[in-house]
Amino acid sequence: MTLTVEHIIGIVATLLLMTAVGLYAGRRVKSAADFSSGGRSVGAPIVAGSVMGTLVGGASTIGTAQLAFQFGFSAWWFTLGAGIACAILGIGMVKPLWESATETLPQYLAQTYGPDIGPIASVFTSIGIFFNLIAQVLSFCALVTSIYPMEPIFAALIGLFLVLAYVLFGGVWGTGLTGVVKLVLLYVAMLACGAAAFALVGGVAGLMAKFPPYPWFSLFGRGIDKDLAAGFSLIVGVLSTQTYFQALASARSVREARKSACISALLIPPIGIGGILVGLFMRANFPGTASSEVLPVFILTFLPPVLAGVILATLLISVVGTWAGLTLGISTMVTKDIYQRFFCRKDDTGYVLTVQRSLIVVVCLVAILFVNGNAGSLILGWSFMSMGLRGCTVLFPLLGAMLLPRFVTPKGGVAAALLGPTVDFFWKIVFPKGIDPLFPGLLASMVALLAVSWFTAKRAELGDVN
Repeated sequence: MTLTVEHIIGIVATLLLMTAVGLYAGRRVKSAADFSSGGRSVGAPIVAGSVMGTLVGGASTIGTAQLAFQFGFSAWWFTLGAGIACAILGIGMVKPLWESATETLPQYLAQTYGPDIGPIASVFTSIGIFFNLIAQVLSFCALVTSIYPMEPIFAALIGLFLVLAYVLFGGVWGTGLTGVVKLVLLYVAMLACGAAAFALVGGVAGLMAKFPPYPWFSLFGRGIDKDLAAGFSLIVGVLSTQTYFQALASARSVREARKSACISALLIPPIGIGGILVGLFMRANFPGTASSEVLPVFILTFLPPVLAGVILATLLISVVGTWAGLTLGISTMVTKDIYQRFFCRKDDTGYVLTVQRSLIVVVCLVAILFVNGNAGSLILGWSFMSMGLRGCTVLFPLLGAMLLPRFVTPKGGVAAALLGPTVDFFWKIVFPKGIDPLFPGLLASMVALLAVSWFTAKRAELGDVN
């Protein structure tokens, strides 16, 4: 596989288009508020672009093809779970989140539980988002090294420079505007890949002839406990993540925020089907292919060169967009909930913006160093673990603040935010082959929230009586 002039034309034309959009987005950033939340003046298409631009990245394309190559249709859980979560956000959670006028999820939780929960939620959810960031860097390295052989560390450094160009000067405007353009290209790309793979494998008859129904055509091909946990981790993770909350908070109204969430719910799941069909075709015909390189190898081998170049550039932008969106979420939480609270001594939005942009660089460098020692690991494995940790930290405190604000107490919220991710983390270490740590982590968080809230409320009542 070598790049031809036609490949390069397709790649360069696509990258130039996205660069022009990114530069336009950067011109709209005048303050830290514009950078982190778009000044709350963004319409539904841009908000949906920001949500999907972060959710639809390396995991939902390259990672899905990788997992389908190994297990079949159980790889659909990432995009399917993400779509279900966006529907829940749009139907039941957008209104209170948007009306709170907060920039981060920890700030929203602090309105019910007090300031102590903010740093705890920021730290644990940032760690969870960082795990997904690793998945994006792994995807980027697999993509670049399949196009041009090089050491993964050099590929990751190329990704760093692209991320800085993508988001540093655009923030939410950058991820949103480029997200809309990227998604149009990505839909064409994954439909083209899926259709080509489906035709080459011989359609439904060809697939049925080459693969037994189980595990290849089951959503639970890796085992019902493992895949159910994977899908559930996507749902609770998306509902508990700063990145998607931040995108919705940038909408100009509740209606626009709800509309954007519903658009995302409809458009995300079909993207995974293209990657699954590619993974199955490659498994049937080229089982010796490195699993992480299944999608780019298929594109270079079986698609017309110019179209292949456009699709490779689109995948490149897709991975970079998700990478950028995740770092933006981490930097916003750390800046707003930790730096400004404990360290900032200047009431200067320009200074805060500089700090936030600097954090993006630091987070990217740490991720690259971490990935350098974990090359070849399962991309979606990092993503599922990431979503689970975020859900164990935030989900039940968030639901308590929305649904039971008069019952839950500050100590209950803090206990839930601490105990949930702690149990999730240690369960994975102590019982690596047992029940998925997501479930004991969520159970611990729920029990801590309800039990500690009930106990502290009773003590307060007794204090009033006495």
